[in-house]
Amino acid sequence: MGLELEQVRSEINKLIRRVCTSISPDCLELLKKAREGETEERARNMLEAMMENVALAGEVNKPVCQSPGYPTVYVRFGNSFQIDLPAIFSEALISATKEGYLRPSIVHPLTRANNGDNSGEAVPNFEYEFIPGLDYVEVWISFKGCGAELANAVKVFTTEQLGKNFSGLKRFILDTVLRASGIPCPPIGLGIGIGGQIDVAAKLSRKAISVRDWRDRHPDPLFAALEEELLEKINQLGIGPAGTGGRTTALAVKIGWASTHTAIAPVAVNFHCWVARRGGLRFYPDGRVETLLVGGQGA
Repeated sequence: MGLELEQVRSEINKLIRRVCTSISPDCLELLKKAREGETEERARNMLEAMMENVALAGEVNKPVCQSPGYPTVYVRFGNSFQIDLPAIFSEALISATKEGYLRPSIVHPLTRANNGDNSGEAVPNFEYEFIPGLDYVEVWISFKGCGAELANAVKVFTTEQLGKNFSGLKRFILDTVLRASGIPCPPIGLGIGIGGQIDVAAKLSRKAISVRDWRDRHPDPLFAALEEELLEKINQLGIGPAGTGGRTTALAVKIGWASTHTAIAPVAVNFHCWVARRGGLRFYPDGRVETLLVGGQGA
């Protein structure tokens, strides 16, 4: 028996409900480690409250955060997959909103009109990656909080402005985090996009923190070292959980990159709050379904 449309629709509906009522297991593990290593009592109490919130949301099957964030779907597909995923995800979001899993927060950008069901122009946002010969389709959905969006920043550097040992780049990122303080609901995940033009850098920054496992190590030694250095320095800023002070300002720093023009080095900094509501599914032609970084239900 092959993959059926109704199976895809059912799995996506379940995915959205699980993602809304939990945080991804990598983020949960990092929160636990942060609590164990936190020396400031107020910061430790704040981390414990966050984890209690996650546990309670799972117990009562309710949203882990009152804000639904903004939905982005990442799709990797090959030659043979022909299912209308945008329609399925849109229907699933509307259904989840009507059932109380999501607050209706999507509005017209100027009139602020709200349809009341999280439907709207280009919602959810879709990013596609075609991979010839891929024998499955992989979908990720990320509900990234929009309070964190208020702290995001972009800059187009020249080669000289990057600085020796990328000192200019590092200063820009650290200054951005320091200015943000508690606005993006720390401890944060920080996505950094480098390269392309500014639109490419922005997309890379969002994808890096939305899809990558927050516990992983970048395969490129240059970027791996930069991620680790930035994480260490960010956690020396003393902002702490919810901006109350402490050692834990960030749980992860993830970099996405693309080649760029010789005249420029665009950089985008993308904040993710501690509520990492994301997860993925892999659909195989024979009907098998694999879950990816989905929290809740024993995760």
